[in-house]
Amino acid sequence: MNKMISVTIVERLAELPWYTEGPVMDAQGNLFFTTLTGGIIFKINPEGKMSHWAYAKCPNGQYILPDGDHLICDSGQAGIARFGGDGGFKGYAIKDHCDGQALGAPNDLTADAHGGIYFTDSVRETGKVCYFGTDGSQRIVGRDFDFPNGIALSTDGKRLFVAESYRNRIMTCALRGPGQPAGKWEEWAMLPEHPSGDIIQNLPDGIRMGRDGLLYVAHYGMQAVQILDEDGKLVDTIRTGYPLTSNLCLLPGEIIVTGGYGEPGPGGVSSIKL
Repeated sequence: MNKMISVTIVERLAELPWYTEGPVMDAQGNLFFTTLTGGIIFKINPEGKMSHWAYAKCPNGQYILPDGDHLICDSGQAGIARFGGDGGFKGYAIKDHCDGQALGAPNDLTADAHGGIYFTDSVRETGKVCYFGTDGSQRIVGRDFDFPNGIALSTDGKRLFVAESYRNRIMTCALRGPGQPAGKWEEWAMLPEHPSGDIIQNLPDGIRMGRDGLLYVAHYGMQAVQILDEDGKLVDTIRTGYPLTSNLCLLPGEIIVTGGYGEPGPGGVSSIKL
C-alpha cells in the first residue's frame, strides 16, 4: 500500500530564473546542477557558496567520472560534453551520432562498472537508449521509446532501467554484457496517473537506483519522487514542493531534488532530509 514518507526537513538550497536538472555531488561534497536554457552548470560548495562552474548550450543530465571529470548531456548540441574538474571544456565524449544513428537530444546518463556510458536520446516515439565504451565501441541498446528520459542500472549492473516519459512507465532490459541486451525490453512499472488525465501531469523524468535496491523516480508533473521496490511496486511517495520535478541525487538520509515552477523557469534546488 502506498504511504507518505515522513519528511523532516525540506531546505531550498537555491532559487534561480531557470528550471534545473542534473544534480550530482563529488567526493569533496560539492553539489553540481544544470540549468538547461540557462546554459550554466552551477556549483555549491560545502559551505553553501554558489558559483558558475561551466557553460554549455543546453546542459541536462550529469555524471562524475572516477577521475573527477564530468560528462554532461548537452541536449542543444546532440552530444555529451566532457569537462575537467575545474570546469574547463575538454571536448565531446560523443556527438551527433551513436553507432551510425543520428542523435537528437541526449538527456541523462549512467556508467557501468567497466566505465561504459549508457544514455537516453529523448525524442517522441522514436527515442533511443545508447551506449559507448572506453574501447570506442558504440551500440544502440533500445529503440522506439516515447521520450526515454532517466536511466539507471541495477545494483549488480545486470539490468538497465529507463523512464519512458510519455507512457508514464519504467522499462527494463537484462544485460548479457556491456551495452548488450540479453532480451527484449519489458514494462517493469506503471506509475500513478494524475487525476486530470493530462499526460503532461505525469512524465517520469530522472531516476536513481538506491543502494537499498529501491528505484527513486522524479515524477515531473506529479510534484513527487516515487519509490519503487525490486518488483516495480510503488511503496512510497515524497512530495517535493516543485510543480515540475526533474531529477534527483541520493545521499545518505537525504535526497537532492531539482525542478521548478515552469519551463524555461523559474526553478531551484532542494534538500529533502528523511
